[in-house]
Amino acid sequence: MHLPISFAALFLSVILLQLSSGGVGPLDALSGFALGFSTAEIGLLGSAHFLGFFAGCWWAPRLMGSVGHARAFAAFTATGGIGLIAHMLVIDAYAWAVFRLASGLCIAGCYTVIEAWLQAAVTNETRGRAMGAYRVADMGASLVAQLLIGVLEPAHYVSYNILALLCCAALLPLTLTKTPQPDVPSAPRLRPRLAWDRSPLAVAGVLVAALSSASFRMVGPIYGTGVGLAANQIALFLAAFVAGGALAQYPVGWLADRYDRRYVLIWLSLAAIASSAATALLTGLPTPGILLTAAIFGLTTFPIYSVSSAHAHDFASSDERVELSAALMFWYATGAIAAPYAASLLMNAYGPPALFAMIGAGHALLVIFGLVRMRARPASAARTPYVYAPRTTFLIGRLLRRQRDHD
Repeated sequence: MHLPISFAALFLSVILLQLSSGGVGPLDALSGFALGFSTAEIGLLGSAHFLGFFAGCWWAPRLMGSVGHARAFAAFTATGGIGLIAHMLVIDAYAWAVFRLASGLCIAGCYTVIEAWLQAAVTNETRGRAMGAYRVADMGASLVAQLLIGVLEPAHYVSYNILALLCCAALLPLTLTKTPQPDVPSAPRLRPRLAWDRSPLAVAGVLVAALSSASFRMVGPIYGTGVGLAANQIALFLAAFVAGGALAQYPVGWLADRYDRRYVLIWLSLAAIASSAATALLTGLPTPGILLTAAIFGLTTFPIYSVSSAHAHDFASSDERVELSAALMFWYATGAIAAPYAASLLMNAYGPPALFAMIGAGHALLVIFGLVRMRARPASAARTPYVYAPRTTFLIGRLLRRQRDHD
């Protein structure tokens, strides 16, 4: 029990942040729908979030270098709280997009501080357990955050105030800890070309992972509303996706460590195509059936980022791991910026099932590209262990580096 207690402040801040940030996307979608925003405008909110997230990933290490960990964390948390509270002061989709920039900036910045602090605190002996506890805290809070939508009333100032309170509460554990602030880590060089040079298939995989996850999380509630789900059922719909993704990590990791990772990616994408088709076509299912399709969709799509990351690291040297992780995060953020808005345009033109038609098409292209790449070169003889890679910051590679180098 010593390890969780020693990192309690960091993990509690992660939980509170995830409860706040994980709830705002679905709440914005349902609130926008209630206020008469167009589907395209709701999709724009999701894209704005990831644009702010990308900016925060790049800026946060530099701000930490200027003002320190605690002050940077306070600044980013305040930015997120302001963005949440401002929602019900200005009822306009484009103003909300600006507020979502603030929330994306907040999440990237706060996670950068937490991961930098965690990296400085762990040792080789505690790294594995610390990362395991970190993932449990992050994914567990993400699951609960989806369920909040069942109790938060859309387009109501109290709902946004509750999320803002959770965001501000994340300040307390980290800023009041007596643990000395660590040294500021150097920001990794951002070299997107590095990921493509090491594995074009990995770049394609993380782009498709972004297409699946970002579009589902940000405009999935509109699909749920379109097929007749109530707010509490939409909460379960989103939670089923997260739960399916969490359950997939161990079996997919087992397969990815024992078989050619390109085969694992291809079979995951084929399963994702099937689950997307079922979700798009079987809109008349009862609620338990819809929840089951969401869970299967999460099970088939959520691990694709981590499998792609592991495949890229198979072709990288140890001293490239931090920059390669940052490059993969860059490609994920790029796809996540475009995906919600593109999905909303298609849904606006062709109806809610178009969301899953777009995702299925993305996975079909990944299957084709994977088969092409298998003919281009053999699998790497040196294999890194499969590691669940959170899509949090450009610094996550520092925490995962030794786990990937461990035989």
